[in-house]
Amino acid sequence: MPRNPALAHRLDKDTSGCLVLGRHRKALALLGRLFKQGKIGKTYWAVVEGNPDAEEGRIDMPLGKLDESRGWWMKPDPHGTPASTTWKVIGRGRGLTWLALEPLTGRTHQLRVHCAAMGWPILGDNIYGRAPRTGGPILHLHSREIVVPISKNKAPVKVTAPVPLHMREALAKCGWKESGGEQPTTVVTGN
Repeated sequence: MPRNPALAHRLDKDTSGCLVLGRHRKALALLGRLFKQGKIGKTYWAVVEGNPDAEEGRIDMPLGKLDESRGWWMKPDPHGTPASTTWKVIGRGRGLTWLALEPLTGRTHQLRVHCAAMGWPILGDNIYGRAPRTGGPILHLHSREIVVPISKNKAPVKVTAPVPLHMREALAKCGWKESGGEQPTTVVTGN
């Protein structure tokens, strides 16, 4: 009897985009190893408030828990767990910047904390950014693409998620142009 697919990794609750699922224990174990070894390529799109000075860069900033009572809330912490992110400007608008972010490590809220600490919080971030706790914009962080080297003898599996509806207006202000192929929802299946 076939099993239901299970998550091989997680996204923050308000982050849209690609997820990797496995259909059996062996696949999940392989995917877990690939994630742990940093062999799965992940590209996120974010719309941030403000404008980075450079066109690209790398953030090496260890992270630790904000405090034990907050559980998963994080902060920059020189004695914390190493966390690295590369970033590149894709477009700029009035007070907003469209970034491609690649987490080189997989820490809780890594991209959100790194962007906020650099002075350009992610639009709609009601924990680390400027958004109100309720009633503000939805988090503008999207898992745009995942590349999984699932087999030694085949090309990696590459999946691209369409731009979510809630990010389209802000991305357009930064130069994104909707193509006819962008659909609000896509399902990708495999063995």
